[in-house]
Amino acid sequence: MLITFEGIDASGKSTQIRLLKQYLHANGVEALALREPGGVPLSEQIRTMLLESKEEMGSVTELLLFSASRAELVRTLVLPALEQHKVIILDRFYDSTTAYQGYGRGIDLNTICAVNQIASLGIEPQLTFYLDLLPEDAMMRKFSEKSLPLSFGKNETPLDRMESSGLEFYRRVRHGYKTLVQENPHRFVELDALQSINDLHRQITETMCQRLPKLRERLLHKCP
Repeated sequence: MLITFEGIDASGKSTQIRLLKQYLHANGVEALALREPGGVPLSEQIRTMLLESKEEMGSVTELLLFSASRAELVRTLVLPALEQHKVIILDRFYDSTTAYQGYGRGIDLNTICAVNQIASLGIEPQLTFYLDLLPEDAMMRKFSEKSLPLSFGKNETPLDRMESSGLEFYRRVRHGYKTLVQENPHRFVELDALQSINDLHRQITETMCQRLPKLRERLLHKCP
């Protein structure tokens, strides 16, 4: 069973994934939490290239690198874990590619769809949580986390390569996510990322229990 979390940077995905994994483990369900790009050695190397490189990178190059990282993660860890009936929680999956490289970078969406199908080996999440956050709020969170002023020189940015793409880029990405939510109501659940950590976690566990009856049956305790 595959559960994915989506949203722009600083939306709180990592925190909610950690809490969900703890909740599942406490209820007797083995869960594996992974991130994209990354998760396995080769994919982590690609992650470093994508986020830390100071070299100019074309949008198609970026698309293919993200997809190569995904393909390796799926082949190495995700598929074997699913075959063992484990619960996989992914911090990003192919929806990120559609939102970031499709809507954000402007690559043809049909091309994105074809590449996503190849890189994911045809796997589709059973449930996707989208944590919605305005780019302006995301930027405030990023600088608050780093205890840095909002003004900085071009060569002094504390953000990684993707985070440095600018507000207009992230507005397009957010629009892409909102479109995906509307087009895939059977899979997506949109949540306000400005809510408290505890409120978000409660909504996530409640929704998971409602939407995934096979997982609900495996829990030791009753759903919230």
